[in-house]
Amino acid sequence: MKNIVYNFTLDIDWKLINLISKIDRFDANWTAIERKEGQSLKELKSIATVRSVGASNRIEGNRMSDEEVDVLLHKIDISNLTDRDSQEVVGYFEVLDLISESYENIGVTESHIKFLHNGLMKYSAKDQWHKGNYKVHSNAVEASFPDGTRQIIFQTTQAGFATEDAIRHLIHWYHSETEVHTLIKVASFVYDFLSVHPFQDGNGRLSRLISTLLLLKNGYKWIQYVSFEHEIENRKKEYYQVLRSCQAQRPNEDVTEWILFFLNCLANIQSQLLTKLQKSGSETQLSHKEKSIYIIIQNRPNIQSGEIAEKLAIPAPTVKRILSELVKKGLIEKQGNGRNVSYTIN
Repeated sequence: MKNIVYNFTLDIDWKLINLISKIDRFDANWTAIERKEGQSLKELKSIATVRSVGASNRIEGNRMSDEEVDVLLHKIDISNLTDRDSQEVVGYFEVLDLISESYENIGVTESHIKFLHNGLMKYSAKDQWHKGNYKVHSNAVEASFPDGTRQIIFQTTQAGFATEDAIRHLIHWYHSETEVHTLIKVASFVYDFLSVHPFQDGNGRLSRLISTLLLLKNGYKWIQYVSFEHEIENRKKEYYQVLRSCQAQRPNEDVTEWILFFLNCLANIQSQLLTKLQKSGSETQLSHKEKSIYIIIQNRPNIQSGEIAEKLAIPAPTVKRILSELVKKGLIEKQGNGRNVSYTIN
């Protein structure tokens, strides 16, 4: 059944309804889960933050791995952010942290969105001229690929009054719409924000931060403990294809494909979070050495056994034996071969 949502059409069928129901069923149980899993959630949030910061920036062409992001964030030296990748990572981290701590006080308004963009671009030397302000030049959406090539995905709203009007209309709709389900409102807001592309640069990263902000403001608190950005990175090709498919019909496009993609991403990371919380029960049965090694891997994804042995002052053979046992228990994952073997949380 075709329905009108904002300036779009949306096919509301059982597939969409079931996705929304699945997400909301999990959310209904979240308060009890949060109360029970206090310490585990602190550790998961730390891991999710690193993954989110790394993934969201890599989608846009940043080259820093999660391990490099983790090292940088553990010892941020503002005076030493000389390269663009580091500048972008720290800017994203600070805005994500602000949203996590103060989302209730951040409004869905033009001024607050510009404020978040200003923070995102805070350390980016090349972006000082436009941070916190709407674009002054047209800016087609391009995809960046590992080989360095770029591909235009779709054209965006013209700079100037057209962009200003589009964002004001979107914000007004978001606040005045009372019948559309919250998750569809959030997904639609993010889609149109990306379509307008109101800032000269940083729109993709800001759209993912806004996704987290809107979900938190609407009570989906669990989003802090798993990485939405990492899910998008893993499905980057599909992400761009869906955007391009919907954009090709603009204006008054059918956004069903985008809404399903967005909700499916949320459902997937919910399942990942539930699996991680179930595994936390196994962690309580670990020995002191096993727990120490597990915590280091949580805080330093893709760490190697030699580094673990050095940090904990545990003989290398013992570390390797414990790592093997943790892999068998399904708590960690072994990556690479030979000298390049590293370990991360499964």
